[in-house]
Amino acid sequence: MQPVAPSGRQAELVHGDARVVVTEVGAGLREYQVGDRHVLDGYPPDAMASRGRGQLLAPWPNRIADGRYAFAGSTYQLALNEVELRNASHGLVRWSAWRLEQSTPDAVRASFVLRAQSGYPFTIAFTADYRLAGDGLTMTFTATNVGAGPAPVGLGVHPYFAVAGLGGGAEVADEVTLTVPAATRLLTDDRLIPTGTAPVDAHPVDGGPAGTTVGSFDFRRARPIGELVLDTCYTDLAHDPDGRARAVLAVPGGDALTVWMDEAWGYLQVFTADTLGPAQRRRSIAVEPLTCPANAFNSGAGLRTLAPAESFGGSWGISPAFG
Repeated sequence: MQPVAPSGRQAELVHGDARVVVTEVGAGLREYQVGDRHVLDGYPPDAMASRGRGQLLAPWPNRIADGRYAFAGSTYQLALNEVELRNASHGLVRWSAWRLEQSTPDAVRASFVLRAQSGYPFTIAFTADYRLAGDGLTMTFTATNVGAGPAPVGLGVHPYFAVAGLGGGAEVADEVTLTVPAATRLLTDDRLIPTGTAPVDAHPVDGGPAGTTVGSFDFRRARPIGELVLDTCYTDLAHDPDGRARAVLAVPGGDALTVWMDEAWGYLQVFTADTLGPAQRRRSIAVEPLTCPANAFNSGAGLRTLAPAESFGGSWGISPAFG
Protein backbone atom coordinates (compact mmCIF):
# COMPACT_ATOMS: atom_id res chain seq x y z
CA MET A 1 0.00 0.00 0.00
CA GLN A 2 1.34 3.42 -0.98
CA PRO A 3 1.81 5.91 1.88
CA VAL A 4 -0.65 8.80 1.99
CA ALA A 5 0.80 12.30 1.81
CA PRO A 6 0.34 14.20 5.11
CA SER A 7 -1.45 16.98 3.22
CA GLY A 8 -3.62 14.50 1.29
CA ARG A 9 -4.68 14.87 -2.32
CA GLN A 10 -3.22 17.80 -4.23
CA ALA A 11 -5.07 20.11 -6.62
CA GLU A 12 -2.74 21.85 -9.06
CA LEU A 13 -3.82 25.11 -10.68
CA VAL A 14 -1.99 26.37 -13.77
CA HIS A 15 -2.24 29.65 -15.66
CA GLY A 16 0.56 30.68 -18.01
CA ASP A 17 3.83 30.24 -16.14
CA ALA A 18 2.13 30.33 -12.73
CA ARG A 19 1.37 27.25 -10.67
CA VAL A 20 -0.51 26.85 -7.36
CA VAL A 21 -1.05 23.74 -5.24
CA VAL A 22 -4.05 23.49 -2.89
CA THR A 23 -4.16 20.58 -0.43
CA GLU A 24 -6.97 18.29 0.61
CA VAL A 25 -5.93 18.60 4.25
CA GLY A 26 -7.07 22.01 5.45
CA ALA A 27 -7.67 23.29 1.88
CA GLY A 28 -4.50 25.33 2.32
CA LEU A 29 -1.92 26.78 -0.05
CA ARG A 30 1.10 24.51 -0.23
CA GLU A 31 2.89 26.06 -3.18
CA TYR A 32 2.74 29.08 -5.49
CA GLN A 33 5.34 29.51 -8.22
CA VAL A 34 5.69 32.02 -11.04
CA GLY A 35 8.29 30.70 -13.46
CA ASP A 36 11.21 29.65 -11.28
CA ARG A 37 10.23 32.03 -8.44
CA HIS A 38 8.71 30.70 -5.24
CA VAL A 39 6.09 33.20 -4.10
CA LEU A 40 5.32 31.22 -0.94
CA ASP A 41 7.58 29.74 1.66
CA GLY A 42 5.67 26.51 1.34
CA TYR A 43 6.40 22.89 2.13
CA PRO A 44 6.94 19.64 0.20
CA PRO A 45 4.14 17.11 -0.41
CA ASP A 46 5.67 14.64 2.07
CA ALA A 47 5.55 17.14 4.97
CA MET A 48 2.94 18.66 7.27
CA ALA A 49 2.06 22.34 7.13
CA SER A 50 4.40 23.49 9.89
CA ARG A 51 3.74 26.80 11.65
CA GLY A 52 0.36 27.13 9.93
CA ARG A 53 1.91 27.55 6.48
CA GLY A 54 -0.82 28.42 3.97
CA GLN A 55 -3.58 27.13 6.24
CA LEU A 56 -7.17 28.34 6.55
CA LEU A 57 -8.15 29.47 10.04
CA ALA A 58 -11.77 28.93 11.07
CA PRO A 59 -14.12 29.20 12.89
CA TRP A 60 -11.67 31.54 14.59
CA PRO A 61 -8.23 32.83 13.55
CA ASN A 62 -5.29 33.31 15.86
CA ARG A 63 -5.89 32.57 19.56
CA ILE A 64 -8.55 32.19 22.24
CA ALA A 65 -7.15 32.79 25.73
CA ASP A 66 -7.36 29.64 27.89
CA GLY A 67 -9.62 28.17 25.19
CA ARG A 68 -12.63 29.53 27.10
CA TYR A 69 -15.41 31.79 25.91
CA ALA A 70 -19.05 32.57 26.64
CA PHE A 71 -21.75 32.68 23.98
CA ALA A 72 -25.54 33.02 24.26
CA GLY A 73 -25.49 32.44 28.00
CA SER A 74 -23.27 29.34 28.02
CA THR A 75 -19.54 28.92 28.63
CA TYR A 76 -17.45 26.63 26.46
CA GLN A 77 -13.99 25.06 26.78
CA LEU A 78 -11.84 24.30 23.74
CA ALA A 79 -8.75 22.10 23.65
CA LEU A 80 -5.49 23.98 24.23
CA ASN A 81 -3.20 23.28 21.29
CA GLU A 82 -0.81 26.15 22.06
CA VAL A 83 0.09 24.59 25.38
CA GLU A 84 2.94 26.84 26.51
CA LEU A 85 0.79 29.98 26.17
CA ARG A 86 -2.45 28.24 27.28
CA ASN A 87 -4.34 29.18 24.13
CA ALA A 88 -6.64 27.47 21.63
CA SER A 89 -5.03 28.40 18.34
CA HIS A 90 -6.11 28.77 14.69
CA GLY A 91 -9.51 27.09 14.70
CA LEU A 92 -10.77 23.59 13.99
CA VAL A 93 -10.55 22.98 10.22
CA ARG A 94 -6.87 23.07 9.29
CA TRP A 95 -6.17 19.35 9.83
CA SER A 96 -9.44 18.07 8.35
CA ALA A 97 -9.91 16.55 4.90
CA TRP A 98 -11.77 18.96 2.63
CA ARG A 99 -13.52 17.99 -0.59
CA LEU A 100 -11.69 19.31 -3.66
CA GLU A 101 -13.67 19.87 -6.88
CA GLN A 102 -11.62 21.05 -9.84
CA SER A 103 -13.56 21.80 -13.02
CA THR A 104 -10.92 23.86 -14.87
CA PRO A 105 -7.11 23.86 -14.88
CA ASP A 106 -6.98 27.24 -13.12
CA ALA A 107 -9.67 26.93 -10.43
CA VAL A 108 -10.70 24.66 -7.57
CA ARG A 109 -13.42 24.70 -4.91
CA ALA A 110 -12.71 23.20 -1.48
CA SER A 111 -15.60 22.50 0.88
CA PHE A 112 -15.98 21.17 4.40
CA VAL A 113 -18.72 20.90 7.01
CA LEU A 114 -17.51 21.45 10.55
CA ARG A 115 -19.75 19.37 12.80
CA ALA A 116 -20.90 20.47 16.25
CA GLN A 117 -18.48 19.23 18.89
CA SER A 118 -17.31 19.74 22.44
CA GLY A 119 -16.21 23.35 22.88
CA TYR A 120 -17.87 24.48 19.63
CA PRO A 121 -21.41 23.03 19.44
CA PHE A 122 -22.26 24.69 16.11
CA THR A 123 -22.37 23.32 12.56
CA ILE A 124 -20.77 25.47 9.86
CA ALA A 125 -20.26 24.76 6.15
CA PHE A 126 -17.14 26.33 4.64
CA THR A 127 -16.14 26.85 1.03
CA ALA A 128 -12.82 28.11 -0.31
CA ASP A 129 -12.72 29.02 -3.99
CA TYR A 130 -9.26 29.47 -5.52
CA ARG A 131 -8.76 30.98 -8.99
CA LEU A 132 -5.44 31.59 -10.72
CA ALA A 133 -5.40 34.22 -13.46
CA GLY A 134 -3.13 36.71 -15.18
CA ASP A 135 -3.39 39.12 -12.23
CA GLY A 136 -2.49 36.48 -9.64
CA LEU A 137 -4.37 34.25 -7.22
CA THR A 138 -7.83 35.07 -5.83
CA MET A 139 -9.45 33.16 -2.98
CA THR A 140 -13.00 33.56 -1.68
CA PHE A 141 -13.63 32.10 1.78
CA THR A 142 -17.26 31.65 2.92
CA ALA A 143 -18.90 30.33 6.08
CA THR A 144 -22.58 29.32 6.24
CA ASN A 145 -24.40 28.44 9.44
CA VAL A 146 -26.20 25.17 8.66
CA GLY A 147 -27.17 24.57 12.29
CA ALA A 148 -30.39 25.38 14.15
CA GLY A 149 -29.11 28.28 16.28
CA PRO A 150 -26.80 31.29 16.09
CA ALA A 151 -23.04 30.67 15.88
CA PRO A 152 -19.89 32.78 16.39
CA VAL A 153 -17.57 32.79 13.36
CA GLY A 154 -14.26 34.35 12.36
CA LEU A 155 -12.04 33.63 9.36
CA GLY A 156 -8.34 33.95 8.63
CA VAL A 157 -5.62 32.79 6.26
CA HIS A 158 -1.93 32.22 6.96
CA PRO A 159 0.37 32.49 3.91
CA TYR A 160 4.12 32.92 4.38
CA PHE A 161 5.90 34.76 1.57
CA ALA A 162 9.46 33.78 0.69
CA VAL A 163 11.85 36.72 0.92
CA ALA A 164 14.16 35.14 -1.67
CA GLY A 165 11.21 34.92 -4.08
CA LEU A 166 11.17 38.71 -4.33
CA GLY A 167 14.56 38.64 -6.06
CA GLY A 168 17.23 41.28 -5.83
CA GLY A 169 19.42 38.95 -3.79
CA ALA A 170 17.37 39.50 -0.61
CA GLU A 171 17.41 36.69 1.94
CA VAL A 172 15.88 38.00 5.17
CA ALA A 173 12.99 40.24 6.22
CA ASP A 174 15.40 43.07 7.13
CA GLU A 175 15.90 43.76 3.42
CA VAL A 176 12.19 43.94 2.55
CA THR A 177 10.29 47.18 2.09
CA LEU A 178 6.79 46.88 3.56
CA THR A 179 3.57 48.83 2.99
CA VAL A 180 0.58 48.29 5.29
CA PRO A 181 -2.30 50.80 4.90
CA ALA A 182 -3.32 50.70 8.58
CA ALA A 183 -3.89 53.54 11.04
CA THR A 184 -3.80 51.44 14.21
CA ARG A 185 -2.37 48.25 15.65
CA LEU A 186 -3.50 46.09 18.56
CA LEU A 187 -1.48 45.90 21.75
CA THR A 188 -0.99 42.40 23.15
CA ASP A 189 0.17 40.72 26.36
CA ASP A 190 2.89 38.10 26.73
CA ARG A 191 0.45 35.41 25.52
CA LEU A 192 -0.17 37.39 22.30
CA ILE A 193 -3.73 38.18 23.40
CA PRO A 194 -4.97 41.72 22.68
CA THR A 195 -5.29 43.84 25.78
CA GLY A 196 -8.19 46.08 26.75
CA THR A 197 -11.92 45.69 27.03
CA ALA A 198 -13.39 48.33 24.71
CA PRO A 199 -13.21 45.84 23.07
CA VAL A 200 -9.43 45.88 22.52
CA ASP A 201 -6.60 48.41 22.76
CA ALA A 202 -5.96 49.89 19.31
CA HIS A 203 -2.94 52.17 19.31
CA PRO A 204 -1.97 54.64 16.54
CA VAL A 205 0.79 53.19 14.38
CA ASP A 206 2.68 56.49 14.41
CA GLY A 207 3.18 56.42 18.18
CA GLY A 208 4.22 53.81 20.69
CA PRO A 209 3.92 52.98 24.37
CA ALA A 210 6.92 53.06 26.69
CA GLY A 211 9.77 50.91 25.44
CA THR A 212 8.98 51.23 21.74
CA THR A 213 10.29 53.55 19.07
CA VAL A 214 7.73 56.16 18.05
CA GLY A 215 6.63 55.50 14.49
CA SER A 216 8.32 52.11 14.30
CA PHE A 217 5.06 50.33 13.41
CA ASP A 218 3.92 52.84 10.80
CA PHE A 219 4.14 51.37 7.29
CA ARG A 220 1.50 53.51 5.60
CA ARG A 221 4.35 54.69 3.41
CA ALA A 222 6.69 52.01 2.13
CA ARG A 223 9.83 51.65 4.22
CA PRO A 224 12.33 48.89 5.08
CA ILE A 225 11.45 46.51 7.89
CA GLY A 226 15.06 46.55 9.08
CA GLU A 227 15.56 44.83 12.43
CA LEU A 228 11.98 45.42 13.60
CA VAL A 229 10.31 42.29 14.98
CA LEU A 230 6.71 42.05 13.84
CA ASP A 231 3.98 39.77 15.13
CA THR A 232 1.51 42.59 14.87
CA CYS A 233 -2.19 42.85 14.16
CA TYR A 234 -3.07 45.97 12.18
CA THR A 235 -6.55 47.44 11.82
CA ASP A 236 -8.36 50.56 10.59
CA LEU A 237 -7.25 49.60 7.10
CA ALA A 238 -7.50 52.14 4.29
CA HIS A 239 -9.25 50.82 1.20
CA ASP A 240 -8.70 51.94 -2.36
CA PRO A 241 -11.65 53.07 -4.55
CA ASP A 242 -12.19 49.45 -5.67
CA GLY A 243 -12.88 48.45 -2.05
CA ARG A 244 -9.58 46.64 -1.55
CA ALA A 245 -6.88 47.24 1.04
CA ARG A 246 -3.39 46.42 -0.21
CA ALA A 247 -0.23 45.40 1.64
CA VAL A 248 2.96 45.31 -0.43
CA LEU A 249 6.25 43.47 0.02
CA ALA A 250 9.12 44.68 -2.17
CA VAL A 251 12.89 44.49 -2.45
CA PRO A 252 15.01 47.37 -3.80
CA GLY A 253 16.49 46.12 -7.04
CA GLY A 254 14.08 43.20 -6.98
CA ASP A 255 10.34 42.80 -7.40
CA ALA A 256 7.13 43.27 -5.43
CA LEU A 257 4.01 41.39 -4.53
CA THR A 258 0.70 42.68 -3.26
CA VAL A 259 -1.63 41.00 -0.78
CA TRP A 260 -5.08 42.52 -1.23
CA MET A 261 -8.29 41.99 0.71
CA ASP A 262 -11.85 43.21 0.45
CA GLU A 263 -13.78 44.90 3.25
CA ALA A 264 -14.72 41.63 4.99
CA TRP A 265 -11.16 41.46 6.29
CA GLY A 266 -10.90 44.15 8.94
CA TYR A 267 -7.55 43.07 10.36
CA LEU A 268 -4.13 42.13 9.01
CA GLN A 269 -1.48 40.22 10.95
CA VAL A 270 2.15 40.67 9.86
CA PHE A 271 4.74 38.23 11.21
CA THR A 272 8.47 38.33 10.45
CA ALA A 273 9.01 34.68 11.46
CA ASP A 274 11.38 35.43 14.31
CA THR A 275 10.29 32.38 16.34
CA LEU A 276 11.10 29.89 13.58
CA GLY A 277 14.28 27.80 13.73
CA PRO A 278 17.68 29.32 12.82
CA ALA A 279 17.54 28.08 9.23
CA GLN A 280 14.12 29.71 8.66
CA ARG A 281 14.18 32.73 10.94
CA ARG A 282 13.17 35.95 9.10
CA ARG A 283 13.48 34.24 5.71
CA SER A 284 9.75 34.58 5.15
CA ILE A 285 7.02 37.04 6.12
CA ALA A 286 3.45 36.01 6.94
CA VAL A 287 0.80 38.48 5.80
CA GLU A 288 -2.51 37.24 7.16
CA PRO A 289 -5.94 38.73 6.34
CA LEU A 290 -8.33 38.23 9.28
CA THR A 291 -12.00 39.04 9.77
CA CYS A 292 -11.38 39.36 13.52
CA PRO A 293 -8.30 39.48 15.75
CA ALA A 294 -7.09 37.07 18.42
CA ASN A 295 -9.51 36.35 21.27
CA ALA A 296 -12.50 37.76 19.39
CA PHE A 297 -14.74 35.09 20.93
CA ASN A 298 -14.20 36.95 24.20
CA SER A 299 -13.67 40.58 23.13
CA GLY A 300 -16.26 40.60 20.34
CA ALA A 301 -13.91 42.61 18.10
CA GLY A 302 -14.83 41.89 14.48
CA LEU A 303 -16.73 38.74 15.47
CA ARG A 304 -19.67 37.67 13.32
CA THR A 305 -22.69 35.91 14.82
CA LEU A 306 -24.37 33.99 12.01
CA ALA A 307 -28.07 33.23 12.20
CA PRO A 308 -29.25 29.85 10.86
CA ALA A 309 -28.80 29.73 7.05
CA GLU A 310 -26.79 33.00 7.10
CA SER A 311 -23.50 33.22 5.20
CA PHE A 312 -20.47 35.45 5.62
CA GLY A 313 -17.20 35.64 3.74
CA GLY A 314 -14.78 37.65 1.72
CA SER A 315 -12.17 37.59 -1.00
CA TRP A 316 -8.45 38.22 -0.84
CA GLY A 317 -5.60 37.57 -3.19
CA ILE A 318 -1.92 37.59 -4.09
CA SER A 319 -0.66 39.61 -7.04
CA PRO A 320 3.05 39.12 -7.82
CA ALA A 321 4.73 41.70 -10.04
CA PHE A 322 7.79 39.76 -11.09
CA GLY A 323 10.02 40.91 -13.91
